[in-house]
Amino acid sequence: MNAIESYKCGLQQILDKVFDEQGEKLEMVAARLCDCVTSGHFLYVFGTGHAHILAEEMFYRAGGLAAVIPILDEPLMLHVSASGSTALERQAGYAAKLLEKYTLGSGDMLIVCSNSGRNAVPVEMAVEARKRGAFVVALTNVRHGQSCSPRNALNLRLMDVADMVLDNGGCIGDAAIDVGLAYKVGATSTAVGAAMLQAIGSRCVEIAIQSHREIDVFSSSNVDNGDAVNERILQKYKPLVDML
Repeated sequence: MNAIESYKCGLQQILDKVFDEQGEKLEMVAARLCDCVTSGHFLYVFGTGHAHILAEEMFYRAGGLAAVIPILDEPLMLHVSASGSTALERQAGYAAKLLEKYTLGSGDMLIVCSNSGRNAVPVEMAVEARKRGAFVVALTNVRHGQSCSPRNALNLRLMDVADMVLDNGGCIGDAAIDVGLAYKVGATSTAVGAAMLQAIGSRCVEIAIQSHREIDVFSSSNVDNGDAVNERILQKYKPLVDML
């Protein structure tokens, strides 16, 4: 197999393993999320570096929940300074300052995405959110986290400080394909993480429909009548979500 085939097969194996072995956890998170968003609370999603992509994945998407607030901080993303974001992710105290901008609290859910789960900002974000009473889900790579030491003053990993841990099932170092270098290529955490989050969101909506609870879901703005559907939702949520 060439690298394209290897990546496809490897990714499918990870997806199968994640959904087969963690189906009960995914169901629990989806049910908890349904209780959250149908009772007037919000799902917050946070990640640093490439993991911020997963926060954007859940926000303002066709078929996605309206009650979602991504915690997006430009210095922790890649488009300002990629190497700078890596350094900043290790800075103690930054998460608490960032969280001051948000009203996250009791009744809300926070999903913190970090493949290694070792650096200060994701770990402290989870800790601070739990202090506020939020239910915290870690989306992380358990095998990677167990393979390295924590890189924060708490000496803890993200998986150690969350209420629920979802494992993206990836390789140590994230990249999965051997092409003859001293290290592998082809990261899987984003693809698998996005699939897990979309599955949770979809099941959340399904639970709400089955239990006759009202839930707000965006349509695609690029289908007929999509704008009309979304306008009603935007009128409701724009006063509550600054980014809409």
